[in-house]
Amino acid sequence: MTRAGRMIARRVAALLAAPALLLAACGDDTEILTMATGSTGGTYFPLGGAIAGVWNDHIPDVRVSTQSSGASDENLALLHDEEVELIMAVNGRAAVAREGTGAFEGEDHDITFIGNVYQEVNQIVARADAGIETVEDLDGMRVALGPPGSGTEAFARDLLDRAGIEVEEFQDTFGEAADRLRDGSIDAAFAILALPAGSLEEVATAVDLNLVSLEGELLEQTLSDDPTLTEIEYEPGTYSNITEPATLVTNWATLYARSDLDEDLAYELTRVLYEESSEIAEAQATGNQIDIESAVLGRGDIPLHPGAERYYEENNALDGEG
Repeated sequence: MTRAGRMIARRVAALLAAPALLLAACGDDTEILTMATGSTGGTYFPLGGAIAGVWNDHIPDVRVSTQSSGASDENLALLHDEEVELIMAVNGRAAVAREGTGAFEGEDHDITFIGNVYQEVNQIVARADAGIETVEDLDGMRVALGPPGSGTEAFARDLLDRAGIEVEEFQDTFGEAADRLRDGSIDAAFAILALPAGSLEEVATAVDLNLVSLEGELLEQTLSDDPTLTEIEYEPGTYSNITEPATLVTNWATLYARSDLDEDLAYELTRVLYEESSEIAEAQATGNQIDIESAVLGRGDIPLHPGAERYYEENNALDGEG
């Protein structure tokens, strides 16, 4: 899809995501914000809804609605085009946008850091009957690369280029990819999601799956090329019936805003995010990973929003920032 086509599609989605009932319920002094999340079947969409609900309950005169999207890269474009006020994005993709490189070549993105939400895990899930154990085994296979404009798609393309292999590409939402794995119309799928991801757990209970491991020189080069990534080991049994270990890499799912977001409002959004995280977790389980101790890890060169920074300073959360 062209950039113009994506813009039209985003505007239609935005209209659908901001119902008139919400506007009618808000007074003249109510601050209306929209947060871009991700596709249905992923983690961003339900978790973003849970976060927005808790913000709405705990911050007077603020109403935050959520908008589904292709996730990280599309969200960064939405923020850049001032179509939304808040986004969720993989920290590595935000760093690329801030630098104005790669898919964001020559663009000047105004991005400020609000805080980390949970640890993203770059997962490649394959049907066990496809015989795929390492990334190199994906060569020539039918592979879902992730939703168009997502950090998952960007990670997948970079990794396949690095490995020097080609696949038969599918660009599906995470839910669609899960369905394809179940019915056998694809062999494997990339997904940057919480571990375990609900959409993949459902498939794992019905079809024999395995996690594809990053190993050797490809793993070393991947970590060298993207310092926002961290190596982790999959613990067998995290997914039903996926009992073999695998080496994976992770990023952070992070909240971002432009620098023009009101400082006091940014302070309140940050405060409620961390102080009411247990309430968020009641609505969406991944919320149990929201922790002020890891709030600023992997921030890199992206500046803290002054409102978020004030909250972190008050709570000594910037000591030993990583």
